[in-house]
Amino acid sequence: MLRSILGSSSRANARRSVSIFLGASATHFRAAHSLSFATLDAEETSGSKPAEVSNLVQGKWHSTSSHNTILDPLNGEPFIKVSDVDETGIKPFVESLSKCPKYGLHNPLRSQERYLLFGDISAKAASRLADPEVAHFFTRLIQRVSPKSYKQALAEVQVTQKFLENFSGDQVRFLARSFTVPGNHLGQQSNGFRWPYGPVAIITPFNFPLEIPVLQLMGALYMGNKPILKVDSKVSVVMEQMLRLLHECGLLMEDVDFINTDGFVMNKVLLEANPRMTLFTGSSTVAERLAVDLRGRIKLEDAGFDWKILGPDVQEVDYVAWVCDQDAYACSGQKCSAQSILFMHENWNSSDLVSKLESLASRRKLEDLTVGPVLTVTTERMLAHMKRLLEIPGSKLLFGGQPLENHTIPEIYGAIKPTAVFVPLSEMLKKDHFEIVTTEIFGPFQIITEYKNDELQMVLDTCERMHAHLTAAVVSNDPLFLQEVLGKSVNGTTYAGIRARTTGAPQNHWFGPAGDPLGAGIGTPEAIKLVWSCHREIIYDIGPLPSEWEVPPST
Repeated sequence: MLRSILGSSSRANARRSVSIFLGASATHFRAAHSLSFATLDAEETSGSKPAEVSNLVQGKWHSTSSHNTILDPLNGEPFIKVSDVDETGIKPFVESLSKCPKYGLHNPLRSQERYLLFGDISAKAASRLADPEVAHFFTRLIQRVSPKSYKQALAEVQVTQKFLENFSGDQVRFLARSFTVPGNHLGQQSNGFRWPYGPVAIITPFNFPLEIPVLQLMGALYMGNKPILKVDSKVSVVMEQMLRLLHECGLLMEDVDFINTDGFVMNKVLLEANPRMTLFTGSSTVAERLAVDLRGRIKLEDAGFDWKILGPDVQEVDYVAWVCDQDAYACSGQKCSAQSILFMHENWNSSDLVSKLESLASRRKLEDLTVGPVLTVTTERMLAHMKRLLEIPGSKLLFGGQPLENHTIPEIYGAIKPTAVFVPLSEMLKKDHFEIVTTEIFGPFQIITEYKNDELQMVLDTCERMHAHLTAAVVSNDPLFLQEVLGKSVNGTTYAGIRARTTGAPQNHWFGPAGDPLGAGIGTPEAIKLVWSCHREIIYDIGPLPSEWEVPPST
């Protein structure tokens, strides 16, 4: 179990750090069962004491006769039993979603008190997540199912807490702010409203088991929709516990359905329930299939082969190296915003950037989960990808490229040391090589290349040819260089300046792709309104008629 890996002193330090961050005076935590909403203990969950995950539909929690058994990513022990809905069990979910009208559970002209309700729910939930014991509970639960360092897991809880804090009080109703334009004559005016879709679906991945589903779920609810939520079963225990907390904070049991099932059955649910909008975060391949099946009624925050360009002005090498290490290897590279490729201007070759990168990567250890299990790509597949890259002329292994040692991670998951492969820019652009070089490996793996002054356009051409445009970074304080790169690129969340990064998006700015009409955002009022509401125009024309009005000739 993870506690054996962390050790008692590490756990004590972790608990002290969360207490200090949240301003708590106590440095101890009660057992999870003392938390009124919790139905499990993150520390004690194991093969001998497995956690159980239920489904929620039509206002009631229930289990099924069949279960999906989840293996502990660190030792292969079956430690979570997820109640699995098969084809025969989807009827209640389809009926529940179908009962929601297209005009939603609330809208600017109906049940407006629910805007206030969700402001109150957000305030209470934010307060609960600010409690050091609750924050620690979710941090450890995240670590158990999607292993990452305590600080990375805690950051996910903090972002979620701040998001809920941001939409407390009157902020939910402000999301539905309308506008009025004067009409052509007395009694006429046009009004633009943000209108819900009504029945909607949310499908989220494993890598951020709390942050992504909570932010998208609450955004859907704020705007008046009735969502069905499916989280990757490997990590759905986190969101099940969060829903129980939200119910304690005032969320009505009937407002959200929560389903655990496989992709095939979920696709059947979507086709039969016919939600008016589906938010999908995850694989680009699955996203494209869903876009067809759902006839375009979908918003996507799909994966990205994310790039970083280091400009000609070499400075703050230690800092830039540290950010590159964090971007490529934090959470074992399992972020949709992870740095997949690094374009270095030739001037950086005179610095010791690469050697510093290698040194920083070598600090990552399984013991503190700064590197750990890769849940969607096996070791064999990652090493095979590396081998194919090394067959490209001029390519070379910079560091890593070996399996992790002395661990009990099951073979269904990946476990390799942080890896970087150099590929020459000229070779990368060749038709035979481009696809393999720009294949996203959702693990601790990156491509590094170098460009000269007169090769910047080649770099920009490479970025243009990529099919997903989520995050990017332009590391330079040269305003003309920034202007050139930013003006010829499209990534939806792009950081610019010497401190630029590709990962670590907080709750205070938009996070999402650009260049795609199906692109979804997360975190901000603009993201919520774009994804979870549509524009409705109502033109009031109440008169009066002119006193001498007569029926005009036909036109």
